[in-house]
Amino acid sequence: TFKPQMRTLGPKYGKLLNAIRTKLTTLNGVETMAKLNSVGLITLDIDGQNIELTKDDLLISTTQREGYVSQSENGFTVVIDTTLSDELIEEGFVREIISKIQTMRKEADFEVQNNINIGCTDNKRIQAICKRNKEIITSETLAKDIVYNKIDGYSKEWNVNGENVTFTVVRV
Repeated sequence: TFKPQMRTLGPKYGKLLNAIRTKLTTLNGVETMAKLNSVGLITLDIDGQNIELTKDDLLISTTQREGYVSQSENGFTVVIDTTLSDELIEEGFVREIISKIQTMRKEADFEVQNNINIGCTDNKRIQAICKRNKEIITSETLAKDIVYNKIDGYSKEWNVNGENVTFTVVRV
């Protein structure tokens, strides 16, 4: 974002300061900063007058857009998009499901090499995620199958990212 530097612009453009301030709020920050870095100045059309501004004429601040995180150091800025897509959200669910199943394997005193079957009940959303991601879940938990009804075995209710579900594990 850009604001006029009063001590340099006041003496030069006194009565135009409000118009300059208003114009600066309409600029694309990324493009304007790129131009300042490459050319050394920006030109504004204020009431038919070309006003040239350098970095010394501006108060420049970095703001964070929603959905992004930025970090600046030594003249470099890194920006990361933190928007979660549906795919990323589902991957988070899958990682949590695998973690819960692995915890249950340990609590049930299964050996590391034991194959299991997994039961998933009481939550349609978690069941759908398990169906779409069956291969990775079964691979990482040494499961032969995931069934979507009650099975005998070690059962436990879990809250997976705000979704309540009951998992069962049984040695096969």
